[in-house]
Order: sequence, then structure tokens, then C-alpha cells
Amino acid sequence: GGLVMNYSNLREDFPTLRQENAPAYLDNACVTLKPDSVIKSISDYYSMYPGCGGRSVHRYGTQVSRLVSNSRKSIADFINAKSVNEVVFSRNTTHSINQIAKGISWKEGDVVITGDREHNSNLVPWLQLVEEQGIEHVIVKSNQDNTFNLENFEQLCDEHGERLKMVSLSHVGNLDGIDIPIAKIAEITHRYDALIAVDGAQSTPHMNVDVQALDIDFLSFSIHKMCGPSGMGGLWGRYELLDSLRSIQSGGQTVQTAHYDSVKWAAPPSRFEGGLGNFAGMIASGKAIEYLSKLNMDDVHEHEIKLNQIITQRIKHLDAIEIIGPEDASKRGGICSILMGELPSHDIALLLDEAAGVMVRSGQHCVHSWFNDRGIENGSLRASAYFYNTEEEAKLFADTFCEAVEAFS
Repeated sequence: GGLVMNYSNLREDFPTLRQENAPAYLDNACVTLKPDSVIKSISDYYSMYPGCGGRSVHRYGTQVSRLVSNSRKSIADFINAKSVNEVVFSRNTTHSINQIAKGISWKEGDVVITGDREHNSNLVPWLQLVEEQGIEHVIVKSNQDNTFNLENFEQLCDEHGERLKMVSLSHVGNLDGIDIPIAKIAEITHRYDALIAVDGAQSTPHMNVDVQALDIDFLSFSIHKMCGPSGMGGLWGRYELLDSLRSIQSGGQTVQTAHYDSVKWAAPPSRFEGGLGNFAGMIASGKAIEYLSKLNMDDVHEHEIKLNQIITQRIKHLDAIEIIGPEDASKRGGICSILMGELPSHDIALLLDEAAGVMVRSGQHCVHSWFNDRGIENGSLRASAYFYNTEEEAKLFADTFCEAVEAFS
């Protein structure tokens, strides 16, 4: 679609990329680099108004409350939430999914459907509920190439009918970069009066995610994957659903008032933000989202696909390896995940960094279940791009990778 943006001018905004011999940083699915505006806002909080937002009325407190409130608004706009009160600050996607899973009231026999390529964060909390609450957890099988199978999904919904309470799926797999048809899935889910929660850790930073257009019920995301500070995430939910959720972190501002024997809960989002908050992180989160808001997320997605196409073209001839998912890079966004067969993925990742300054991830990427199901012990090597990565970096990775594979083969 049309002219793809050139983002190389934005590299100037990132201290890590301004260094001489800056690395080719291709581990963005884990955590992204941070621009000056984000870093400066953290230092401003600690040096100029290191107060407590939402509680203290003095100047520091007021300034922090105002900036946190601006951040919440930036995030609400970015995902098209109906109200700022639907945006909860969390530590990460994991924390958000746990708040959903443990905040809902379950009955024995309630059914939750997840995918077969979920990150542990969208698998383990549900397995915990199986153990603790007697719910039933069902996995929808993907197609052979890891793409989503809508027919399998509809069949499972139909099979469990009235007992189906929740569908929780990752929008884009951190294993393979494959995105699934969330809007269609949401429509089917709602036919059965069930809720749909979306793990947006890998979609929200890389594409246009509009919670109204997708017609979903919950969205979890990690701001540290969106140019923001580490240990910051978000949870969006429809207000009436948040309002019926139990807090998994009660205390401080989660109540309006408390007596020795009873409490009156605060309204969302306060109810879920107990304990003194990471104010520097919240303010910096807003700066990160403002930075992304200046970009066109559709262009970002196209740019990442273009880089993935370069990588794919240059490595697909290698016999010793196999790319997870479809060969067509446009179905894998900015993620190229490579099964290494007998080759030592960690050693190759180390070699890439030491020899060429290329940073990628090796291992099972917290999707142990997928690898274990296939008896793959060696994991994979994953390169994941962002808007600030360049074609030169994609070529450098691919060419160095080919050399490393040949050296180890």
C-alpha cells in the first residue's frame, strides 16, 4: 500500500541509536528502546516534582496527578477507549491478564478457551483457575502453519455453549508474529454471551488497535514494548465489566472509605491501582504513547513487514533452519522466528551480538507449551523489528545469520 515511511530520521530521538556503533537492535518483541522524551520525563519527575499523585494536595502532588491524568487520556485515545476511566495502569500484560482472570467470579465448569500458541501469561493464569476454581480450560488448535482456524474455534464454542464464559487470545503471537482475526472471533464469542479478552502485547505497539472496531471486552498490553519505561503496562476493559471486577491488589486508593468491618470500593480505574504507584512510569508511559501517536500505526506495520521480507528472502534457502509460520512475511508482521534444528540457538545469538552487534532473542520465548507439544527442546531464534530499524539492519542480521549457520553446520 503506497509509499512506505522512512523512519530513519526518528533514530536521532533514541540515545541508544545515537551511540557510535549502535547495535542492530532486533529484540523489540521483548522490550523496545526509549526516546529522549520518555527518559527526560522520568528524570523530571524525580528531580522536579517527586510527589504522590492522587493523594497529596500540595504542588508536587497536583502536578503529578495532572500528568498521570494526561497519560491516561493519551492511552485512551490511542486505543479508542470510550472513557479514560476504562484505562488501568498495570506492571505489564501479565499483570493485566491476571487482574482479569482472578478478578472475575467463576463457577465450577465455566469454560475458558485459549489458543495453542499463547505466551505463558495467557496460559498459566487460566491453568491456575483450573486448579483453584474447577473451571475448564480448552485449547483451540491452529492450522498446520500456525494461522488461526476459525472453524475449529466455532466448533469449540458450539460444543461448550452456555458454559463458555471467556475467550482469551493473543492478537499477535510473540512466537511467530501471526495475527488472528480478532473482530470475527469477537463476533462469534458474543453470540455465545461469552467475554473476549485480548492479549495485545504484540499488536498494540505495532498496528492500529481500536477496541471499538474490534468489539472486544478486555485488552492487555505492555507499555515497555511501546517505547515506554520497563515495568509499565495497561489494562483496558468496558467500564461496566471493570466495575464488576474484584481487585487483586486492594488497599490504599482502591476504596472510597473503610470501616473496621467493611469497605466501600472505589470506582475503576482506582480500584485496581492499589499501593503507591510508579508515578514516573505512568507519566513516562504517556510520553511514549504520545510519541507513537505521531506515527501512523498502519505505516509502522508495513515498515516492519518490509524488513521481515528482506530477512525472509535472504535466509529461506538455508536447509538447516525453518521459519515458524507462513513463508509470506506479511502474515508475520515484524517477527521472524526461526527453528534451529540441531543448531545451538543461544550460541548463534551470542555470536551475532559479538561479531556484528546484532541483538536477537533465543530460546522458547515463554511459549514452552508449543515447543513441548512438538518435542522441540532447542527453541528458536527470533528477530523482531520496530519502526526505527532499517533495511541495512535487516540485511546485516540475515547475512550474519547465514554465515553463523554455515559455520555451525
